[in-house]
Order: sequence, then C-alpha cells, then structure tokens
Amino acid sequence: MTSISFYILKGDIEHNRQVLACRLTSKAYYQGQTIYIHTDNAEQAEQVNQALWSFRAESFIPHNLINENNDDCQVLIGHDSKPPRLMDLLINLASEQPLFFSQFDRVAEFVNDHSDVKAAGRKRYQFYKQRGYEIETHSI
Repeated sequence: MTSISFYILKGDIEHNRQVLACRLTSKAYYQGQTIYIHTDNAEQAEQVNQALWSFRAESFIPHNLINENNDDCQVLIGHDSKPPRLMDLLINLASEQPLFFSQFDRVAEFVNDHSDVKAAGRKRYQFYKQRGYEIETHSI
C-alpha cells in the first residue's frame, strides 16, 4: 500500500514549500528513486523547475518538465491528469490529490499556514484517511 507523508511548514510562503520539495527530491534522487512532482498548472510546474535549478548551489538534480524529452529522466515535473510512467515517489504540490497517487510507493504532501493551502491539505488528509492509508506527519 502507498505510504503517505504530510510535511507541515510554518509560515505561508509558497516558495518555502517548493524548497522543501526540492530538498526531498534531492534526497530521493541520490537514493536512486524516480520522482514525479505534481503541480496544479504549467506556471507552478515552471516555478518548481526553476527552484530545482537554483535551490542548492553545490548540487545539480537532472530533471525535465513532462512535455520535454523525458524517456529516461529520473525526476519529472508536470500537472497532467496522469504521470508518464511508474515511478517511486510522488511529490504533490497540487491542491488536490491526483487520482493516480496509489501507483506510487510513496506520496509526499506539503502544507503550510496559507489558508487555502491548509484547507486543501486537510481535504487531502481526510481523503487518504477515509480510504485507510496510514499517514505520517512531519512538522518542519
């Protein structure tokens, strides 16, 4: 069964959620996992793309937006209704859980103090809980 982790951040700055997502992506990447970062739209996908280029000066994580050539890329970013292929980790930055979440070994959700983000996070939490998923929560 897919494991679900919620990361709870202080503050309401969207960039901080993206930086934490980048940190988790980096950790998973260096462990050899394949990662799909799911966003609400193309603009948010591009923001995450830029964040991955610049969040840590001493490292580089090869990645692609899903509409680019991504046949063998370990890290993909997109906002479509389905991922390109089976992957290990789903990092969900979208306001709703994607319907395909259960095909991943692990799902990471990021919630901060912004009222909209928090409300959407509560809905996702309830969604997973009602379906019997065990949920881990990490306060950052």
